[in-house]
Amino acid sequence: MNVAKLLEKRRVDWTELERLCEAMELRGSTDSVSPKHRGASGVARFSSLYRAACADLALADAYQLPPNTVTYLHRLVARAHNQLYRTHTPAPGGWFRILFHEAPQRIFNDGCVRVATLVFFGLFALSMVMGAAEEQFPGFAERICGTKMLEGTAESFKEPLAVRPEEYTARAAFYIRHNTGIGLQCFAYGILLIPCLVTLAYNAIVLGATFGYMSRDGIEGADHFFEFVTAHGPFELTAIALSAGAGLRLGMGLFYTRGLSRVDSVRQSGRDSVPVMAASATMFILAAFTEGFLSPSGAPYLIKVAWSIFSSGMITLYFVVLGFPRHESDGGSLVRTARYADLVDSRLSADEGDGDAT
Repeated sequence: MNVAKLLEKRRVDWTELERLCEAMELRGSTDSVSPKHRGASGVARFSSLYRAACADLALADAYQLPPNTVTYLHRLVARAHNQLYRTHTPAPGGWFRILFHEAPQRIFNDGCVRVATLVFFGLFALSMVMGAAEEQFPGFAERICGTKMLEGTAESFKEPLAVRPEEYTARAAFYIRHNTGIGLQCFAYGILLIPCLVTLAYNAIVLGATFGYMSRDGIEGADHFFEFVTAHGPFELTAIALSAGAGLRLGMGLFYTRGLSRVDSVRQSGRDSVPVMAASATMFILAAFTEGFLSPSGAPYLIKVAWSIFSSGMITLYFVVLGFPRHESDGGSLVRTARYADLVDSRLSADEGDGDAT
């Protein structure tokens, strides 16, 4: 029997263990799954499936199955372990693990995040160039944003930035609410894919056209405008792209089920999108505090530029260094697969001999 047949045979038990874990997480017992999972029989079945999954994980680790299968089994075993030996004591390191381990790994390898990033920053840069090049693209920014809006933006930055310190907290609270609203909108529309991409593209084009217009020669208030947006721009723009990527991941689960039921696929995609959305929310909060306290302050522009460079470097470090795959090279995958297949055949023969399906 080859590896694919073994995985298909074992996947039935893995799916059952997932359902039991979900029932225990939501209701504290396995009674709601099916009549055979009620009471002591449900606990016994859960324990049996947990032990079998541990054995499968040991084999997968020893014979180096494809990384996605090993990762799935690691998560399934950990999830079952937490329910079997759960305690009411909160884990203070849970959010730290999500933000600094799961999130960067997910972001680096998630195709939906890549698509959202390319769409947002690509359209933003293109719109900014077209908005600034008035001779080559006359009236582009005015058609996108409206003349009244652009003139109002320029008007609001005529005076030097000098917000009173007592206003900082109120501004930070406002920007947290405003920025979070943008992120939630992109995330919520992601379930339908197209509305999410349209919202993301719209925000990218409008922002890019505004930046391009303000960078033209002779626009009054341009210096103050860029002094204001420099500090918080990296966090805010990145957070918008991440929230859209998390939403797209959720939508992909609805339309691309990978052999699961549609409900299970959406549920799995939702779990996959949680670390991405957690990183996005963190960056929205950092952007809001920067926008409320540093951006409108009278601090020297050099300090704001330095903070922007520092935050951009930290974002790059977060995505690339923490997110870079840590799996071993697959150069010997054919040999490992053959060795694993041999072990699988011997194990299945033993299972069929004693009638044990697991």
